Formats: sequence, structure tokens, C-alpha cells
Amino acid sequence: MRASQAFKAGRMHWMSILVLVCGVGFASGNISAAESDISAGLLRAKYVELGEQLRNNPFQRALYLESSQSPTHLKGEIYAVVDYPFAIVNGALDNPAHWCDVLILHINVKYCHASRRADGTVLTVNIGRKYFQPLEDAYRLDFNYRAVVTTPAYFALELNADDGPLGTHDYRIWIEAASLEDGRTFLHVTYAYEFGLIGRLAMQVYLATIGRNKVGFTVTETLPDGQPVYIKGVRGVVERNTMRYYLAIDAYLDALTASPEDQLEQRLQRWYRSAEQYARQLHEVEREDYLDMKRREYQRQQLAQ
Repeated sequence: MRASQAFKAGRMHWMSILVLVCGVGFASGNISAAESDISAGLLRAKYVELGEQLRNNPFQRALYLESSQSPTHLKGEIYAVVDYPFAIVNGALDNPAHWCDVLILHINVKYCHASRRADGTVLTVNIGRKYFQPLEDAYRLDFNYRAVVTTPAYFALELNADDGPLGTHDYRIWIEAASLEDGRTFLHVTYAYEFGLIGRLAMQVYLATIGRNKVGFTVTETLPDGQPVYIKGVRGVVERNTMRYYLAIDAYLDALTASPEDQLEQRLQRWYRSAEQYARQLHEVEREDYLDMKRREYQRQQLAQ
């Protein structure tokens, strides 16, 4: 009986890990200057297209979120206006060393280290539970980092990992940003991954058990009393993770004006405060538990490097 319980607990642990990494855009190959101009133009056209959604939405910020799924693919996307000049956003995000300070803010990222190898820069990221835990108990992903293009008004970068837990594969993180005429920046974050039979079955078990009451942000219908009904299932999973990672980017940018010794605390406070704006979707732990966990994880990350 104990062996059976241990097996079930272990299976649920890895299904939870699968859920944590189930979001991650797509792109490959360097692009030319002409292509970067086209990409920047397309991104600004998207900004115009989403004008009304960016101005009027339930997020209390200029943000638009969408998700999609197919039998083997899951994707989440966020388009957002950030109140920082393009040069600041470019300098902050188009640098692999900064990404570990971004990613560690996510409640389930336990560790991150950027290292330069013969074939390029790799971000080693450990994904785990919503409490402090040894790294050997967390799942390790190696993301290849690649700066696709950087111009004075547009940049794009890509993170990709070939393999994940439970047969998931081809994880992609695609970040692009374009300058806006008012001095702000339009940011696009895409997460996508591929999965097979094992991953699909594991997700089904998760959604039928510990994830059965969790929801995303897309409103599928409105009840007669005016209350929204939010999407569930795998799209709810990827929407939650997309938002968590976007809030990490926003918190990192927000803290850049603080003194270096105060930046970590400001990032942590900002991330948690922002996540609690969407408590129905994102609340997992209390503030002090989050802050204590992240301070310890950040210290471990710094000591290891």
C-alpha cells in the first residue's frame, strides 16, 4: 500500500511539473535587416489592431492575452504596452544574464544559470513546486538562448529546449518588442510546446484531480448575474503560466530604477502584488511564504554562480 501511494505521489509530482513548463513562441533562423523591418511593422500593426482591447479589458493594464491548442501543440501569447522606452526594454531583456533574474520571480522556477558553451548560451532552469526544495527534486530544462535581431526600434530573441518531462518536447519562448511613438514599448511574448500521448494522458489526470478547479483568463460565457465563466483545461494552464512569466518581465523592468541593493526586493514585491490582482487564477501561496522562498532561492542561485 505504501509503495502504491508513493508511486501515485511521484506521478502527481511530475504531472505538476509538466503543467509548470507547459507554456513556451516559435521562430527559427536569423532574419535580415529587411525582414526585421517587416517584423517590426507587423508588430506595430498588431498594436493598432488591438487598440480597443488594450484600452478596455479586465486586466487593469494595456494587455491582451490569447491561447490556442491542437492535438499535439499548445500556445499562449501576450501582447502588452509597457511604460518604458524601447532602449530600456531592449537592454534589459536582450541579455541572457538578465533572464535569470526575470525567471526566478516565477513561483515555480527554483534556479536559473546562464552559461556560455561552444554552441552558444544556455539557460539552465530548474522547475519545481511552490515551496523551497532541493534542486535534485526539481526538473531541469536547458534552454538555448539566441538573440535573433536587434535594431534601434525592434528586437527579437528565442529560447528553446528540445526535451521536457513526460514526453513533452520542442519548448519555445519567443520575445519581440517594438518602439512606440509615445516613448513606450509594445511587447509580444509567446509560449509553445509539443506533446505526445504520455503528456496528454498526464495532463488529463492533472486536470481531473488537483487542477480541476483552476481556470485561465479567457471568458467563455457570462452568467445571468453578470459573472464571467473562465476557461479551464490545458488552455487555462498555458494562460496562467503565460501571465506569470509576463508579470516577471514587468516586475524586472519596474525595478530597474531602484538602487542595485533594492532591486531584488522590489521585483519580488511587484511580482506578488501583480499576481494577486488575478487571485482567481494565480493565487498559490501567501505573501510572506512567497517572499521567504524566493529570497532563499535567489541566494542559492547567487552562491552557485
